[in-house]
Amino acid sequence: IHRFNKAQQDILMPDTEEGNPILVGATVHNPFFYLAAPLLSRSLVFELKPLTPKEILSILTSALKNKVKGLGSLKIRMENKALTFLAKTCEGDARRGLNALEVGAISTPKSKDGFIHFNLEVAAESIQKKAVLYDKDEDGHYDTASAFIKSMRGSDPDAALYWMAKMLYAGEDPRFIARRICICASEDVGNADPQALVLASAALQVSEFVGLPECRIPLAQAAVYVACAPKSNAAYLGIEKASKDVSENRLQEVPAHLKDTHYSGADKLGHGKGYKYTHEYPEHYVKQEYMPSKTKYYEPTDIGYEAKIKERLEKLRRK
Repeated sequence: IHRFNKAQQDILMPDTEEGNPILVGATVHNPFFYLAAPLLSRSLVFELKPLTPKEILSILTSALKNKVKGLGSLKIRMENKALTFLAKTCEGDARRGLNALEVGAISTPKSKDGFIHFNLEVAAESIQKKAVLYDKDEDGHYDTASAFIKSMRGSDPDAALYWMAKMLYAGEDPRFIARRICICASEDVGNADPQALVLASAALQVSEFVGLPECRIPLAQAAVYVACAPKSNAAYLGIEKASKDVSENRLQEVPAHLKDTHYSGADKLGHGKGYKYTHEYPEHYVKQEYMPSKTKYYEPTDIGYEAKIKERLEKLRRK
């Protein structure tokens, strides 16, 4: 059904509403990405889950015994470890498991006893690289990236490393992973540990310099650091609040003493008049108005280095 373009899907609409004919569509893609909203709203969506290793094992065992449609006519001695390996490695895809079983059985010569000995080595050679569901514009991509970010945010370095390894195994661009680490370092760690963003940025730069496979190491280092770092989203919440204020409320006028004075005639307009140059005052601080309203956007936490920032801000505001 995902191969139907929007115009073709629109043609289906009238008959689909009347139930004549009944439309049954199948797709390996996320229908919420590929189907038109009107058609999707009139449809029932069922998600088919991958088969479990136990179910795959049952299918492979049946194929070994079936003499008509399977490999039952061949004299095969199958190791249980090899069969279990195929069931787990095919990642819920019975067809992949059956293909590997057939390749191994056909390509392995008979031993002196007249049997084909299907061991773990044959199984590994037959299935080659483990299948990973990870299309770059599909659920596998977005779900894994989401799990990676949330693992770092949740301070679980082991989970973060696993999801990163899966993305790299599936062929993900290491720069994509590095950018996700940078975002997490700023959004979820922030000023609780400013070094996190420095390390994440360095990992991005190194990834561009050295490429795979070596860049896995700085990426892993940065991901682990971000996962283990103290967390604060105060900067993120601050810019969200300020952005909402700008978009929904009347814009504030820039105070005259803060306006640009680089051009001739600015002083005649009163621009810059009364501005206090911070570095001419004790501790390089002087109280003055920088915004007409007294709204607070940044509210530092008591976690990590941000606790020191909070302490300094409170000290300055008491002056």
